Amino acid sequence: MVALALSALAAGVAPARATNECRGLQVCVPVAGPWVVVPTGVGVPRPQVQYQLSCPKGYIAGGLDAELTDRAIDVGFLGAIGAPVNPGVTTSRDVVFFASYVGASPHAPTFRPHLGCMPSTGGGGRIPTAAVVPPGKPTIRRVRNVVLHSGGVQRVTQGCAAGERLVGAAHAIGFYTDQPPTSALVASVTSSQVVRGGRVVVTVRAGTGVIGVRAIVQAEAVCAGGK
Repeated sequence: MVALALSALAAGVAPARATNECRGLQVCVPVAGPWVVVPTGVGVPRPQVQYQLSCPKGYIAGGLDAELTDRAIDVGFLGAIGAPVNPGVTTSRDVVFFASYVGASPHAPTFRPHLGCMPSTGGGGRIPTAAVVPPGKPTIRRVRNVVLHSGGVQRVTQGCAAGERLVGAAHAIGFYTDQPPTSALVASVTSSQVVRGGRVVVTVRAGTGVIGVRAIVQAEAVCAGGK
């Protein structure tokens, strides 16, 4: 997989702008994700969050966009190597967005990913016969979204399918709100992540700030070795 950078920028925390994920697509189903919390830190490399957003069944991502609450959010997505750079080659039904904060004065930075989904056309590839093979898709992301509730501790686990092995782990906190979440709302949720027994375990504490708000945690297992 190769990281293809998005150039979307947003100004401050102004009302949500019109997005362009369906621009140029004759048939398009727009899909909007939640406001995903971007971790902050001053170390090198900067901490990064990943969030997977999916098109409906029978559709693939033909366009992408993102809304940012801070110009210092560096956002992109993971695309597959291939030619031409096109839907069905570079993108599939599922798109993994990644973001990091590269500024110096964070104020609860968040971003909202968008997909423009077009009908898939199917098709397959040839099986290479030489000892040297082209880049493929050796990993798959197994994700689980869980709605957060105020008070107490929630633990979310996600593992790989039978015959697969865990090679990576990530998690993200998201808020389904019309406007970017406030600093107080972002601060009301804390999370930590460990890998235990070949599974990703995410522990989340949500305060009273999430009452009346649809907040989620996404646990992500990056798996390899499957068929």
